[in-house]
Amino acid sequence: MRAITKLTEPPSLTQHRAAAHADYDNYRDKDTLRTCLVEEQRGLCCFCGGRIAANPDRMKIAHWMPQTPFPQHQLDYWNLLGACLGNEGQLKSKQHCDTHQGDALLSRNPANPGHRIEDFIQFLPDGTITSCDPILEQELGRRKQGDEFEEGALNLNVSFLRTNRKRALNAFTAGLRKRGHLSQMALGNLISKWRGDAPGELDAYAPVIVYWLRKRLARA
Repeated sequence: MRAITKLTEPPSLTQHRAAAHADYDNYRDKDTLRTCLVEEQRGLCCFCGGRIAANPDRMKIAHWMPQTPFPQHQLDYWNLLGACLGNEGQLKSKQHCDTHQGDALLSRNPANPGHRIEDFIQFLPDGTITSCDPILEQELGRRKQGDEFEEGALNLNVSFLRTNRKRALNAFTAGLRKRGHLSQMALGNLISKWRGDAPGELDAYAPVIVYWLRKRLARA
């Protein structure tokens, strides 16, 4: 997960929300909504950090507060996020992100600055995502023993996601070793790049790289 800075909502959403009998299902301009979500999330799923694209075959529009228990928030832009398909159609144990979440509640919204999501997320060298917050840790998918994990609400420690995060980190660190010693300034520049301080899409699983670089900088 990475912190998401919400941009201005699509005018069509503002207008639709003000109409009589408006709900999420009868909002017709979801293509524009997808484009806005992908842009502000820099092309990454709000939960796992994998690649998404602004079409229904490559992403879902997720509700941080699920629609069924909280219909009053189904059109609130702060509550809308772009998520990957999360192995939709597969066994529940293989699903992840919004698809696995269903109507489960989440304690922290990556698009809420007050929730400070990046202060509570850790990425381990084996690809595990975890948290110092026990509630968030459970939602991500808490380790039981060895390579066995609870699913939690998001099931972000399903085996292929751990493998993807580990591969992304290993590929980055392998390239970094060729550059030799890096100064604090160089590390800071890399953090800025992978954090997305400049416009444009980020590489998949960029938050893993940012976490590793920050730890490296703290030791420098």
